[in-house]
Amino acid sequence: MPKKKKKGIKKYSKEDNGELLAAWGFPEYSKIERNKSWYISFVIITIGILIYSYFTKNPLFAIIIILFTVIYTISERKEPEEIQIGILEDGLIINNKFIIYKEIKNFYIIYHPPTVKNLYIQYKSQLRPRLAIPLENQNPVEIRDLLLRYIDEDLEKEDIPTSEGISRLLKL
Repeated sequence: MPKKKKKGIKKYSKEDNGELLAAWGFPEYSKIERNKSWYISFVIITIGILIYSYFTKNPLFAIIIILFTVIYTISERKEPEEIQIGILEDGLIINNKFIIYKEIKNFYIIYHPPTVKNLYIQYKSQLRPRLAIPLENQNPVEIRDLLLRYIDEDLEKEDIPTSEGISRLLKL
């Protein structure tokens, strides 16, 4: 049975995609420890926003806030899945999905242990979001050297993206 191919993504095959140069796993997201005061603040802010939406006669905003709160609460209880990544000669493989290098604009590594050890992949397509990959116990210099063979590095990036910084600050 022939393999289905999509633009830039296909199932991994050593014959098709080259030698595996590096591989590691990382959790889908990091569990953040929150104290009781964080949850109390979350509830107070949510109620405040709902009261604001009532007085501004904006029921759609209230529905959005309620949906966000329900989804966030449900996702809090879910354990993160383990994601596998591999750097190959022809592209990256992330949980058996292959991304060819020509789909990637550039990469950069932010390494400030122990809090930040991430590889960021920026796609050429503006519709695809930036991909943040924790380096875990990988040597960032070795990963950088491997990727420099195939894609450009964005040397201007020196800090984590603002959206990620805000999420860390708010413990979201």
